[in-house]
Amino acid sequence: MSRIDETIDFIPVRIAVLTVSDTRGLADDRSGDVLVDRIAQAGHILAYRMIVQDERAQISEQLRAWCADANVDVIISTGGTGLTGRDVTVEAHRDVYEKEIDAFGTIFTIVSMQKIGTSAVQSRATAGVALGTYLFALPGSPGACKDAWDEILIKQLDYRHKPCNFVEIMPRLDEHKRRK
Repeated sequence: MSRIDETIDFIPVRIAVLTVSDTRGLADDRSGDVLVDRIAQAGHILAYRMIVQDERAQISEQLRAWCADANVDVIISTGGTGLTGRDVTVEAHRDVYEKEIDAFGTIFTIVSMQKIGTSAVQSRATAGVALGTYLFALPGSPGACKDAWDEILIKQLDYRHKPCNFVEIMPRLDEHKRRK
């Protein structure tokens, strides 16, 4: 079973938060606020926070810029993961991914099922890796952001989490580029 090994030092990671919305600003970005608060409470570092419109090119451009930024280890986006015509965050993420973390969406669906039942089928939460950076696309509701953070990300972004976690393999995410 998973656990936190208190004998190991916590390693903070630098996290960028991207809200995808045609209507929200920083003053009413409740989902972004949830993530920012939880990042701080966990002891991580908020590297950047931004809001972009539901435009695939804008989203993928910002994701690529942050992936190339040495001050960002993790990107969490919120919004644009639904089924409507304007929901293009998942496609933008997949434009950027080098590898997809397939089980993230599955685990998120399991967590969501416990909270919202079969409505969880409407979520297209996804995750991947690009340029040594983790990317997570979460739905735009504060509840979904809480669930993803509290049930998945807080554990996987904690170096002390056992039996394994995302942080411990972070230095090896781009090892293929160092091979000769």
